[in-house]
Amino acid sequence: MVAREGKLNTYKVTDTGTKTLTEQIVKFVKDAAQLYTDEWLGYNKVAKMYDHAFVNHGAREYVIDDVYTHTIEGFGAGLKRGVLGIYHSWSKKYLQDYVNKFDFRYNIRGMANNDCFNLLLSSSEVRTTYKELVHG
Repeated sequence: MVAREGKLNTYKVTDTGTKTLTEQIVKFVKDAAQLYTDEWLGYNKVAKMYDHAFVNHGAREYVIDDVYTHTIEGFGAGLKRGVLGIYHSWSKKYLQDYVNKFDFRYNIRGMANNDCFNLLLSSSEVRTTYKELVHG
């Protein structure tokens, strides 16, 4: 999920069905938010709960006024390039950790280098041992 001109948050989910998507959206998206999606039927329930608009990619529709999904699709493309070009494969066990790294990189993309470094240092107060990393 990404807010226009805002932060991106991605979460590992078990599937992209209506129940799962609805739970995630209700959990993380404010009631007053405008929700822009593609035509995927999994959004049907939340479409009734939010100010919702969608683009129909199947009908070659990609932008309607302010409604588009390019932002999240661009992030997804970068994430896929990370899998193919940097890591080559990701285990399900650490999937959320990999995704968190890409979230962090996306969310700091406009910051000055020294601010990024300070944020990274202030966020790294926890020591993770090899045993914890490998064996949970």
